Amino acid sequence: MRTTLRISRAAAVFTAVGALALTGCSDDGGGKDEQDRNSGSGKQSSSVTLPKLDGEKLSVAAVWTGAEQANFVKVLKEFENRTGAKVTFVPAQDPIVNFLGTKIAGGQPPDVAMIPQVGAIQQAAQKKWAKPVGPEAKAQLAKNYAKVWQDLGAVDGTQYGVYFKAANKSLIWYNAKAFENAGAAEPKTWKDFLKTAETVSASGVTPVSVGGADGWTLTDWFENIYLSQAGPEKYDQLAQHKIKWTDPSVKAALTTLAELFGKPSLIAGGADGALQTEFPASVTQTFTGGDQPKAAMVFEGDFVGVNIAQTKAKIGTDAKVFPFPAVGAESPVVTGGDAAVALKDGKGAQALLTWLASTDAAQIMAEQGGFISPNKGLDAAAYPNEVQRTMAKALVAAGDSVRFDMSDQAPQSFGGTPGKGEWKTLQDFLKNPKDIAGTQAKLESDAAKAYKS
Repeated sequence: MRTTLRISRAAAVFTAVGALALTGCSDDGGGKDEQDRNSGSGKQSSSVTLPKLDGEKLSVAAVWTGAEQANFVKVLKEFENRTGAKVTFVPAQDPIVNFLGTKIAGGQPPDVAMIPQVGAIQQAAQKKWAKPVGPEAKAQLAKNYAKVWQDLGAVDGTQYGVYFKAANKSLIWYNAKAFENAGAAEPKTWKDFLKTAETVSASGVTPVSVGGADGWTLTDWFENIYLSQAGPEKYDQLAQHKIKWTDPSVKAALTTLAELFGKPSLIAGGADGALQTEFPASVTQTFTGGDQPKAAMVFEGDFVGVNIAQTKAKIGTDAKVFPFPAVGAESPVVTGGDAAVALKDGKGAQALLTWLASTDAAQIMAEQGGFISPNKGLDAAAYPNEVQRTMAKALVAAGDSVRFDMSDQAPQSFGGTPGKGEWKTLQDFLKNPKDIAGTQAKLESDAAKAYKS
């Protein structure tokens, strides 16, 4: 498996984040060919030159839904304005490799797919579904991306993916009013986090919302604890299955996680309720209900902001954030991402990859909120609030020293399939956190099959 991502020591920059200011920005760039077409709405000069695609029909598949999908469609609309092409968004389902396989078998693959797992990009390349990135998109990647992001989209030295979206998946968002009423403060360590949870619980509000119906949220809980407690070297080894899931370091991380999962009173709805709560609801139930929300805290990445926007809560006043608490020497920062991969040969698909690798496309998505780009050419002022601005700066500043979400690196059958592998085993663990040995044995059994160890 490919090297993983971690933003080294970036968590410290989030500690002092308070009230947020809304801003916009303009981006600079060149590109004088087809100036009228490529200038789009006229708000900015173009940083990328795109071909004429009048009348060409393209389709883009992604698992994004709700506000995230709507925001991405705005990016596609600007591509239409600049090229004359017509782009259709195709809703996909997890696991996306299975979804794409069905489309390909039926002779109707999308032109481009947004793939959220490194392992899935590798599978698409191995199955010869993915088409290599063309020279124009490669030029944008070389200009706008650190080498690590280029490498993550490459298989055996051939570039297949363009990473459009990144995420900081190491944040705890909290209901400021619930914290104020409880007299709770932002914790810096896991021990303090558990004490804070008990303090909030004593005030009459359940402290933690867990979106356990979506198994990927549980892998993120584990990965953050593991990275902080076991360290980056062990993290890399486990991500590549160079050590087994029966390793003592895994036992230690599961034992730590059980300190939360083993106390149903600390989790909204208990284990059963959490297992019926999908990720979007885990966020909205934390920021609705006035002084008595269903939970005071919810863990997940910067993209939580998209779901908070569906409530009346305002980020920076009603909804605040602190880094995932340190279990070991320092707080972890795990990141993920979505890469655009062409599944059809042709001018249109390659033009779309070129567009998504540009700062212009990144700016449109960034201005909507709930998004972070790995594009180092994007002016941080494009982000609508200081939380996202700070996270984006940390991501870019980390350069090649970052590490990626562990489950997203695994073969999809283990790390990215609902009802199977790591997702299912950690859901079972949420239900029965006392069975640490059984959880380890099941994780190792599934991993060994998936990695063909």
